[in-house]
Amino acid sequence: MPQISVYIIAYNEAEKVRATIESVQWADEIIVVDSWSTDGTADLAVELGARVIQVKFNGFGDLRNHAIAACTHPWIFSLDADERCTTEAAEEIKRITESPDSADAFWTPRRNYFMGRWIKHSGWYPNYRQPQLFRKGCMTYDLKPVHEGYILQSSKPVGHMTHAIWQFPFKNMAEVMHKANRYSTLGAEKIQHKKITMLSALGHALWSFVKHYVFKLGFLDGWAGFVIALGNFEGTFYRYAKALEIQKGTQWQPPKLP
Repeated sequence: MPQISVYIIAYNEAEKVRATIESVQWADEIIVVDSWSTDGTADLAVELGARVIQVKFNGFGDLRNHAIAACTHPWIFSLDADERCTTEAAEEIKRITESPDSADAFWTPRRNYFMGRWIKHSGWYPNYRQPQLFRKGCMTYDLKPVHEGYILQSSKPVGHMTHAIWQFPFKNMAEVMHKANRYSTLGAEKIQHKKITMLSALGHALWSFVKHYVFKLGFLDGWAGFVIALGNFEGTFYRYAKALEIQKGTQWQPPKLP
């Protein structure tokens, strides 16, 4: 049976990472990729049997490439600290890795829990990110600071897992706002070369809200769907506004006193 490495991205996730690590105790190797957390995340991971590597944060793509390099087994499964591998997904992973005819990489569906309910719409299910199960040597990531893409090094098409893992993206509204702020800052670096105005920033934000609330049926998720759409509005608006701020540079600095 081929051995499986699991890597977990974490930073100041002591409240969440225990459950994440416990959900993959079936793996042959668990690696937590930390960036010098200050809340005991690394110590907790070691206590639970994981190997911890410290990597300076230079964007999520770079972080994940370091994680791949640290994995020592033929198959790799990727988790974030707010994700949990279900028993059904674990059994499916084992079946996939045991089959000689398997694809080299697989999309993994994610089921999100937010505001006391499982989200069924809003673009949050099946909510694929990059392929999370793949053979080592068959996939790397680009170096975008956030919402990084993947680079497939295989001629086989990407497969799809059937069973979902769980994700708990936010424990409270403060985390929603914190993540929107952090990701908009990282995302601004990606679009600072574009022609941007405050009006276009508002337009992109409004489209993001409508896309998630109307076209992705977020209204069927109740108030949780509204908050998700509103969070996308805010994150999008501030991403473009911050990119414009980068472009303006010193033009937006306060004038000196006479």
